[in-house]
Amino acid sequence: MNFPLARQYFYREIHQAEKNINLAKAALYIAQEEYPDLAPEEYLNALDTMAEEIEERLPRESYPLRVIQCINNYLYDDLGFTGNSDDYYDPRNSYLNQVIERRTGIPITLSLVYLEIAQRIDFPMMGIGMPGHFLIRPDFQDVGIYVDAFNRGEILFEQDCEQRLSQIYQQSVRISPNLLEPVTPRRFLSRMLMNLKMIYLNRGEWQKALASIERILLLFPGTPTELRDRGLLYYQIGELAPACQDLENYLIQVPNAEDASFIRQLVAQIRQNL
Repeated sequence: MNFPLARQYFYREIHQAEKNINLAKAALYIAQEEYPDLAPEEYLNALDTMAEEIEERLPRESYPLRVIQCINNYLYDDLGFTGNSDDYYDPRNSYLNQVIERRTGIPITLSLVYLEIAQRIDFPMMGIGMPGHFLIRPDFQDVGIYVDAFNRGEILFEQDCEQRLSQIYQQSVRISPNLLEPVTPRRFLSRMLMNLKMIYLNRGEWQKALASIERILLLFPGTPTELRDRGLLYYQIGELAPACQDLENYLIQVPNAEDASFIRQLVAQIRQNL
């Protein structure tokens, strides 16, 4: 496998049963490609220490709301974790090592810190991939509450989630169960990488955007839109043969896609130059 070492670690971590994937390790392997000197154990130990300090503060009766309040007090009041509203699209917000060091991030990475701590204190929680935002909730039947790690651990009910979605889409939105479904570890990591992909595309950093797409394709091989986008990036950097292969594979999978005509023209143009 001709991958950077960090990519090989990432590949190994995600190629096991979902329940065995260690989200923190996988996220740190993503970060390790950007920060080659990163030592994952250092940040895993930091999460362990946070969890130990919270555990010492836990109330005797560990009701969900009391546990959440305890985590919130520690993370946001004592340590000063905060959502980075000022520079939301700073790529450092998507790298777990930077989030732990700088104590700021975006909803999904702050949720990851929260989830990892909750797991270590035996308080099961799960990620909720609400469109346009990321939440977490306790993994108890009929608990009915959600936690917004980006907004200081604010506790939300389903009606609050509906209002939040209406704000995002600037129109009235009715919550359906599928909008608040838990995300699997692979989906969680894919969403992190999608954020990085879009950030780097907007910055014109093609190689870094390409690296994000390649890891998404490790998670979900053959995803048509990612094949298309990888092909377009290959074309952008002058790698015509792999560009042609990816774009042709895209057309095979979705021959009637809205952009199929444009992609066919591009493939024909590339073939003339091979």
